[in-house]
Amino acid sequence: MEFLEFPDKETWENRYSWIDNQIEQSIKGSYMVSDHATALFLDLQACYCTGAWLSVIILSVSVIDAHLRETEAMNDKIGTAKLLDEYYFGHEDINWLRRLRNKYVHVDVDNPALEMNVQYNNRAELEKDATKAIKMVIAAFFQSPGT
Repeated sequence: MEFLEFPDKETWENRYSWIDNQIEQSIKGSYMVSDHATALFLDLQACYCTGAWLSVIILSVSVIDAHLRETEAMNDKIGTAKLLDEYYFGHEDINWLRRLRNKYVHVDVDNPALEMNVQYNNRAELEKDATKAIKMVIAAFFQSPGT
């Protein structure tokens, strides 16, 4: 599939099913999930299904941030780095995702992380990172059963 082409229906459905399966495997009881984060997650799913890998990586941090602020920290003033360090209990390194997101969002003229060719030449790596990011979002949603 070329970048900027809509994926075929089978690819879309496979990606959507994969997300559903990840969610199903994570549910171990009842959970309180942020309404705000859930609304953002719907866009995140659409980005993943279409293959908008950078958008998945960037939006994932916002989804996790919104969820943790509302359900775990109950604090909308805490800094994102501190919030993620204190309230994300997943096995993955949450700082990896935050740093990766920052690398793509914040311009470094001397050492650019993002150029046009990244979208075309690094599709497999971007997809791998986006898949890991989705797993981290799902882990955040379902890290505290019984709430």
